[in-house]
Parts: sequence; C-alpha cells; structure tokens
Amino acid sequence: MTGAKVKTNPHAGLPGGRHRWCFHLSALLLVIPILLGPKFFREEALFFGDSGLGQRELGEKAIGPWHVHIAEYMTSAPTDQGLAGHMKTFAIRWNPGDADHIKASYFRIGKPRSLRAAGVVLSGGPYRQMADVPIPERAKPADALWLTVEGWDGTVHQAAISLDEASPATIVWLKQRGETRCETEFFGSLPC
Repeated sequence: MTGAKVKTNPHAGLPGGRHRWCFHLSALLLVIPILLGPKFFREEALFFGDSGLGQRELGEKAIGPWHVHIAEYMTSAPTDQGLAGHMKTFAIRWNPGDADHIKASYFRIGKPRSLRAAGVVLSGGPYRQMADVPIPERAKPADALWLTVEGWDGTVHQAAISLDEASPATIVWLKQRGETRCETEFFGSLPC
C-alpha cells in the first residue's frame, strides 16, 4: 500500500455536502418573501385604491357648491425628493355628481396669491386624484393646506385645511426640522 492519507469529508453526512451554503441560501430565498409579503400586498392595495384613498382619510369637505373626500396617502413624514425638496402626497375623490363640473384642482401649502400660483395640479381620474405637494423651506406648523378648485364655468373656490388636521406627521417633522435648523444656523438668515 502507498503511504497517502485519505482525507475524510467533514460534511459527508449533511444535506448539500460541500455546498451546504446553497441549501441555506435557498432556505433564505423562501423565507424573505414570506416575511415581506404582507407589507407588499398592503402597499399594492393602497396603490390601486382597494383599501381606500389613503392611509388616513380626512373625510368630506365642501368647496363652493362641490364636495370632495380628502386623504393623506401615507402617514409618514414628508419624503426627500432630492433637488425638488421634501414632498407629501395627498389624494382626493370628488362626489359623482360634482366630478363633471371640475376643470382642475390644485394643492399648496400656504395661501395661493392667484390662480397662476395655485400650487400642484392633481392628476388622475375624477374619483381618485393625487398630488405630491412640496413642503416649502419656510413652512411653519401653523400653515394650512389649500385646495383650489376651478370649475368649467370659470368659478374658482378655495378651502384651507389646517396642517395639523391634514398631516400630523408633517407637523412633527416641521418641528424637528425647525429645531435642527435653529441649532445649526450661524448667520441668522432664517428666523428660529
């Protein structure tokens, strides 16, 4: 006999043998969708409107002769959109009899100066319109969310919804942002 030693495989009796990591990877690929599936289906139901207008509905509001249902799409803080700034998404649904009379709807934080500065136009069908509303740098918790509606007959109606009613998460975010801005402000260009 030759003097060569034969090495025994330490993984000989285990599933996968030398490629045991493949077994663990395939188990992980089965577990991840099971854990993340419910969140995915909740977000899809919200996106397609199966679970309502948004995560937090504000109820029905009267704007001139028309009635609209308003909702905060996501109850989280405003999202950072890079150069566009921070945005908050809101959704509306017109009553069936009123939808035919509406030409355009706009959202804005702070009172609009004119129809040309009415804010972000809502897009979508008449029974579910959405808009990403920019949060101005100088926004304060006392500001309001303004809905401006233009009818086909040329009339313009406006309604203000206090920001604490429209989005409590935005109020908390504005207070936190105001505190950090005051702490980091050296030249006093922005009031604290």
